[in-house]
Amino acid sequence: MIKNVNHIGIAVSSIETALPFYTETLGLTFEAVEHVAEQRVRVAFINAGNCKLELLEPTSPDSPVAKFIEKRGEGIHHVALSVESIEDRIQEMIEKGIPMIDKQSRVGAGGANIAFMHPKASNGVLVEFCEKAAKHHDN
Repeated sequence: MIKNVNHIGIAVSSIETALPFYTETLGLTFEAVEHVAEQRVRVAFINAGNCKLELLEPTSPDSPVAKFIEKRGEGIHHVALSVESIEDRIQEMIEKGIPMIDKQSRVGAGGANIAFMHPKASNGVLVEFCEKAAKHHDN
């Protein structure tokens, strides 16, 4: 069911302020920044070897990440797990009585299909299912 930890989302007030810790202090590789309009965030992708880190910067005071920072401060926002057949995984969780924020997948950063469990299902940890978009190759 779960393939691996895909990424860890980290809520930050400013990507520009937070990024040097990961790139300069830790020596990790910055990959790109993407604006995810639907979630009202900018996302900085950092390669941490077998797992990505995503720095999540709110672009609006009413975004979920802005509300998270206001309530809890900066820090780990969610853990994303790679899955196959995300719609089947969502249905499986619903059948097990796990409360899902997303009853069907939606498009997230990098074009991946994503869905979040409610954190009350997992001891306060926001868990995301993530199914990467299929890559098309021209032959």
